[in-house]
Amino acid sequence: MKSNQPIGVFDSGVGGISIWKEIVKLLPIEDTIYLADSKNAPYGQKSRQEIIDLSVKNTELLLSKGCKIIVVACNTATTNAIDFLRDNYKVPFIGIEPAIKPAALQTKTNAIGILATQGTLSSELFHSTSKKFAEGIKVVEQVGEGLVPLVESGKMDTPEMLYLLNKYLYPMLDEHIDYLVLGCSHYPFLIPQIRKIVGDKVTIIDSGYAVAKQTRAILKKENLLVKEKSSAFHQLYTNADVSILKDIAKDFNKNSTINYLDF
Repeated sequence: MKSNQPIGVFDSGVGGISIWKEIVKLLPIEDTIYLADSKNAPYGQKSRQEIIDLSVKNTELLLSKGCKIIVVACNTATTNAIDFLRDNYKVPFIGIEPAIKPAALQTKTNAIGILATQGTLSSELFHSTSKKFAEGIKVVEQVGEGLVPLVESGKMDTPEMLYLLNKYLYPMLDEHIDYLVLGCSHYPFLIPQIRKIVGDKVTIIDSGYAVAKQTRAILKKENLLVKEKSSAFHQLYTNADVSILKDIAKDFNKNSTINYLDF
């Protein structure tokens, strides 16, 4: 039965585990396959065509493993490649993009911050979403250059990371933002460090739970939710250092395997 096939998830590395964890929590009896394309991280500095080519490569691998739906757990890949993927494959795709809408609707200071990759901030999808929902609101954009490689290296709580976050966030605070949108799936792992800088007056928004809810909604609509099962099995693959992925996914080690795969 197709409903018993796994949910596929891919990202330009380990960052998408922040999305994957929300999917596993919301859909506890669904099998999953996760691809961490760390070898090619970050996607945010690549051309649109390179991002499409990498997204196709990841999609083909997940389809070869029988995935019934694919979650593009990468802002850059969503904003640059998801239209191409939907046009060329029959499987449903779930994307992730910066949560500008809730921030724009709820801001009291009329200023919101977006911390994202260059690939996301320069994309057509980002600009159209920003124009649609944030008209008349000051949107302070900041490229988080250097953050993804540090997360990929497991260097979340380091002086180097703190230096970059201070450099990127203080100018936003000077603009009186009260919402900070994390526009990259790697960045939720930095929330403890970000919170120390921005304090309690800034609301931090990431897209993980919203993506998990959308995944459930599409599976239900397509009649692809698994029917009866007592537990799920998760296969996680990386084409770089396995220890980094193991550490980031350590809370979910039950019923899961984490392996190196050259893809």
